[in-house]
Amino acid sequence: MDVPISRRDFFDGIAVSCVAGASAASTTGPIAGPVRTAAEPATAPAALTVLGDTGEALSVPHALRDGRFWEHAGAPAPTGEHYGLVVVGAGRSGLSAAAEWSRRRPHDRVLVLDNHPEGGAGRERLRRGAAFDAVMCDKESFGADTLVTLASPGWIDRLPVAEQARADLRTLYDAPPDWLPGLSPEAKEERLAGLTYSAFLREMCGAHPDAERFLRTMSAPEWGYDTRAFGAIDAWGTGYPGFAGLGLDRSRPSRYNSAAVRAEWHGPAPEPAPPAAGHVRWSSPVVSVRDGAGAATVGYFDGHRVRTVEAGAVVLACWSAAVPYLVPDLPEERRRALSRAVRVPLLRAEVRLSDPAAWRRLGVRRVRWTGAYWCAAEFAAPDLVRLLATPCRSELGPDAGSAAGRRELFRTPYEVLEHTVRDQLARLLGPAGFDPGRGVAAITVHRWGHALAPQYCRPWHPFHPDGPSPADAARGRFGRIAIAGSDAGDGAAVLAVEELSR
Repeated sequence: MDVPISRRDFFDGIAVSCVAGASAASTTGPIAGPVRTAAEPATAPAALTVLGDTGEALSVPHALRDGRFWEHAGAPAPTGEHYGLVVVGAGRSGLSAAAEWSRRRPHDRVLVLDNHPEGGAGRERLRRGAAFDAVMCDKESFGADTLVTLASPGWIDRLPVAEQARADLRTLYDAPPDWLPGLSPEAKEERLAGLTYSAFLREMCGAHPDAERFLRTMSAPEWGYDTRAFGAIDAWGTGYPGFAGLGLDRSRPSRYNSAAVRAEWHGPAPEPAPPAAGHVRWSSPVVSVRDGAGAATVGYFDGHRVRTVEAGAVVLACWSAAVPYLVPDLPEERRRALSRAVRVPLLRAEVRLSDPAAWRRLGVRRVRWTGAYWCAAEFAAPDLVRLLATPCRSELGPDAGSAAGRRELFRTPYEVLEHTVRDQLARLLGPAGFDPGRGVAAITVHRWGHALAPQYCRPWHPFHPDGPSPADAARGRFGRIAIAGSDAGDGAAVLAVEELSR
């Protein structure tokens, strides 16, 4: 474990790709980080490649948040540019708004401003549906590490759990009864909407604690938190074990399902194309948006000073929490609504193996861990292992847990992250002849404090699905400005354009 690796990169970013597939992560380039050779000590100066949501990309937004930016920014300098539409944020929501505006008003000039370097911030969501072919019942959960291959017959019999837990898991997977006899389907869905999946297992199914513990991290690789925060109604909609006996209609989603689960019935939304009549201006964090009688004024920092452009309309497609700092004149009710959007943190590691033969001898490709720091691992030929960690404190719920997990993540030294990577690879691959010292050629860690947009979901958000939701309260038009934040769902972009087009 003390053998130095030839290259160690630690990146900070929000480019969301998952351990679920090689193609998802292949679009995410380097984001930032210190690069050290084996001969350099741990305290050697860092050679930085700054892309994505790094300290430099966040320095201006954080200075705005902390009230420090305008102390040193100087007076804004007008560029003399005028656009029919200026969009703040070049993610899915921003590009959708720009494309919709260009479709409706093809002769307008459109400008999209984003604080990330070009190509440095991927916008992919975590991909759902890729199955794990093995589970590591780890020592953090069950006292010792036991790898169980799920494709082999009788895998439940090999789990290191109590006999009653094995019986409960067989029932959940193979023949779950109707846990709510006599209730209508609508009443059953309402009962599920009031529980997390862990609570469903414990309280409704009476499952042994070992059974709940084995299933707990099922949701973590896809949602960023485990089943103590994942709603039972969404677990039903995603096909988790234990619901088949309820007799609910699987041909349609429940009204209580979150928007992400409901969207899976219709397939993924197509990626929007950049607007034909405009362009994206990268590395240009927006610092102010002001409505005016003849035009709105948008100020952005170009790396040296604040520049301003004029716009007939502005769509704010950035993070909801950033909007009040850009538009300080917003009514207090809308500011409070925007502040309620709490993003989920994620951590991803890419490990280049010096000798990948041990993983091939292991005979599996995707492994879910039941309680260790990294909750998922996947091998990608020829020599790459991807790991995913979910820092959210799920026992606190998705909102409070994400905030607490983000604080802990930012306090975690990179040396600890490296140790956990090597430790878990040693535990997983050691029986197949892997050396965690000489077997690791390079480690790249991508740290995302604000990765996944929040989901309005049961049982945490009682206003869902009937509303009004915080996004509804925040999204309305404000003069020439409309809010279509990336935390408000894909449809917000079109709604914002419709409001501004009236």
